[in-house]
Amino acid sequence: MSRRAPRSRNNLRFPRLLTCFLAVSALVIGTVVPATAATATATASASSPITSRMMADPASSGIAKTTLAGFSAGNIISDAVFTNKSTMTEAQIQEFFNSKVARCQGGRDENNEPIVCLKDFSMNTVTRPADAYCSGYSGQANESAARIIYRVSQACNINPQVLIVMLQKEQGLVTHTWPSAWRYRIALGQGCPDTAPCDPNYIGFFHQIYGAARQMQIYMEGKWFQWYAPGKTWNILYNPNANCGSSPVYIANKATSALYYYTPYQPNAAALNAGYGLGDGCSAYGNRNFYNYFTDWFGSTQSSANNPFGNIELIEALPGEFRVSGWAADRDTRDPIGVHVYVGGVGTAITADRPRADVGNAYPDLGPNHGFDARVAATGAGPVDVCVYGINVGSGGNVLFLCKTMQAKSGPPQGLLDSVTVVDGGVQVEGWAVDPDTVDPVSVHIYVGAVGTAIVADKKRPDLVPHFPGYGENHGFSAKINASPGRQDVCAYAINVGAGGTVLLRCETVVVPGTVDLGRPPIGGFEGVSVDGTVATASGWALDPDTTAPIGVHLYVGAVGKAYTADKERSDVGATYPGYGNKHGFVEKLTVPVGKTDICAYAINNGAGGHTFLGCRTVTVAAPAGPDLGRAPFGVFEGVAVESGGATVSGWTIDPDVIDPISVHIYVDSTSAAYTANKPRSDVGAAYPAYGPNHAFVEKIAMSPGTHQVCVYAINNGAGGHTFLGCKSVTIPAPPTADPGRAPFGGFEGVSAYTGGAEVSGWAIDPDTADPISIHIYVDNSSAAYKADKVRNDVGAAYPASGPKHGFAERIAMSPGTHQVCVYAINNGAGGHTFLGCRSVNVPAPAGPDPGRAPFGNFEGVTGEVGAATVSGWAIDPDTSEPISVHIYVGAIGTAYMADKTRNDVGAAYPASGSKHGFGERIPMPAGKQTVCAYAINNGAGGHTFLGCRDVVVG
Repeated sequence: MSRRAPRSRNNLRFPRLLTCFLAVSALVIGTVVPATAATATATASASSPITSRMMADPASSGIAKTTLAGFSAGNIISDAVFTNKSTMTEAQIQEFFNSKVARCQGGRDENNEPIVCLKDFSMNTVTRPADAYCSGYSGQANESAARIIYRVSQACNINPQVLIVMLQKEQGLVTHTWPSAWRYRIALGQGCPDTAPCDPNYIGFFHQIYGAARQMQIYMEGKWFQWYAPGKTWNILYNPNANCGSSPVYIANKATSALYYYTPYQPNAAALNAGYGLGDGCSAYGNRNFYNYFTDWFGSTQSSANNPFGNIELIEALPGEFRVSGWAADRDTRDPIGVHVYVGGVGTAITADRPRADVGNAYPDLGPNHGFDARVAATGAGPVDVCVYGINVGSGGNVLFLCKTMQAKSGPPQGLLDSVTVVDGGVQVEGWAVDPDTVDPVSVHIYVGAVGTAIVADKKRPDLVPHFPGYGENHGFSAKINASPGRQDVCAYAINVGAGGTVLLRCETVVVPGTVDLGRPPIGGFEGVSVDGTVATASGWALDPDTTAPIGVHLYVGAVGKAYTADKERSDVGATYPGYGNKHGFVEKLTVPVGKTDICAYAINNGAGGHTFLGCRTVTVAAPAGPDLGRAPFGVFEGVAVESGGATVSGWTIDPDVIDPISVHIYVDSTSAAYTANKPRSDVGAAYPAYGPNHAFVEKIAMSPGTHQVCVYAINNGAGGHTFLGCKSVTIPAPPTADPGRAPFGGFEGVSAYTGGAEVSGWAIDPDTADPISIHIYVDNSSAAYKADKVRNDVGAAYPASGPKHGFAERIAMSPGTHQVCVYAINNGAGGHTFLGCRSVNVPAPAGPDPGRAPFGNFEGVTGEVGAATVSGWAIDPDTSEPISVHIYVGAIGTAYMADKTRNDVGAAYPASGSKHGFGERIPMPAGKQTVCAYAINNGAGGHTFLGCRDVVVG
């Protein structure tokens, strides 16, 4: 009969005869009714931290409480205890319910409905949306009472013990052994005013629990209910009968005000003196019984620890991180407190020190600086629990505010190598790559054989947007990669950013034409290692693409290598590489020491060029087993060496009870991480031969500039304690602001001959500077330096940070005949230069004075297809019979071609010029409508000729 819904504090009725009736019948019914003996007795489980404090339950044993020492009408329960949602787990709540009812009587109630005790009760719950008071509830089937109470307490930030006590004081449900079904429907009296029927929206156990918990938050907010506001003195009635009188009560906190909104009476002296029993005709019992049950079941209503409290308002998954915001405070200090955010098992410390006027207004004695809004790194892909803890100051303990399972936007890159096409001098690769940890374009490494080239996946790919919302469209790649002649494996790797690792997108085998040994690296596979005793058998295959002969392989056991020949029959290799035969396998027996050992294989180049690392495999040779004697590890923390951005920590350690490598924990100041001491150290292996060499650690650890204390512990592999190996101090210098030394990049786009020389064109950029850089142009064996400083708006648009002044178009005098023209982009500072390519050009002999007449010709057509279009026509310079260049533009990007294909119709029309003046070029283009324009380029004196433009649709 307590307060159930928002209404005036005086519109309650009190059935006077009910008190006597309930005193006789021994039922527990709420506010104005005392708690007397119920029908069941139960002894608390000795294993439960919640129930072990009680010798017997007063409400179930019939023993009357003889004193309410500590009860304060103005501070029935503290805010910290009332809102501490971390006091009980779901399992502890269920265990508590089990302890209160040893046996349920069962059967059917007065309405012929099944009798179910609270410990056995379950129901289907419904979904409730989040709002300012609760974080919402996702309905589930067949949830127990314990689970409903736990989940509601977490959603609405209410101590589950408060809800348990309210169930007992309102309907006696916790200890009742034959509860009627109607008790569950109005379990807390929520939405059931004394002067009207219950609101149907609150009928049912779940609606009662969720509605009451949410109502408590509304009361404590103080926006809509202010007549028992904390910090003021109020006259509070002893009984619904106003003639029973009232007395002034100073309301100390929001939790106490919420209880009075729910049950607007204080116990009089007779009620307090009666313990659980009857007072007099003016007694009311709701808030007294709340205090009795809470203190008998769960201890003090006043938090002597003054634990932290607060609210988690947002946990949001972002690329590579989580955003967490809210506020947290500790009553032991006005200063901001620490908040620890755990993503899975990885914790991050933040400080709740942002100004929050609303918090300052609600808690003026603590001030406003208790907010936080932080971003915490994700730890990998998939669902992960994000948990937020308030860190205690002074007495008390840390508090778990909220745990929430989130789908992380993190993990390894995703992507695809869409196509590999053989082009002049190499391969053209197309594809895309996205790393979920960043919205920025990521690097892609293209390997042709063993030679890698780094590119950036920053081209527009609008088709990716629906699949990766929020990441934008700039994640495609398209590049020409130089490749040596022969059979080539082309592989693309997306380079990881953040959590995860680098990902192989795809490999494709192509054949680049060629005939001689060009120093290409070997290929092969280190396929497996099997161990029998101390003998390991290593197998695989290897071949050099420049020869059909078997080649050498070097197999290393730890640091010791030996040469073998890959000449065993492998018909599968021969079928895959039919030009090379079958004699390219290796199967070799190797002696391996006790312990873990890395076996590595290298394919040895048969001629020019480098060797190829085929991989490593780790094998373990076990020593005779023996008991773990619990002996402590031993070892040496040998040094800490400063490197750029951190330091390398090194040493070795062994657990004398095992041969396996063990863990070391390395602390940098107060932060630690675990590593494995598994690197080979032949000196350690020689000193302790029974344990093998793999017990060293050499770990590079990132550190901020400044002085740090580095400490190392050897972790026992089984029984026994750990060993402190020592501490060393290291000072990390601030990083220099130097040229990163990245290589230039660009394009050698064309070389056009004219009488007396040729024009060489393209562009080049050094990514470490926006200034124009030099290029070196070689004509055969002679070179000259030029500046790539001409305006190229298309280059500026593609690389806006570098600007447009990076083009070159140099006319270079050359003798008549064929010349090799090569271009290098020269690094502006640290780092190497970049070879942009070579092209052959035929310079015509002088044919007398050039009259300077303009070229003429015809742009005859353009035909679209998937990813490209074919452009055709013809062009003649009337001052020469030699073929001339045509420049074909797709949008703003132009490329030079030679009009040198046979056109008998043109030769018949212009016999003095000959027939070698046609062009028909297949040009890669983006999908969609494209404008293609053609220009005939004058071979000598005079201007060029515009042949026209045509539109084409590319699939």
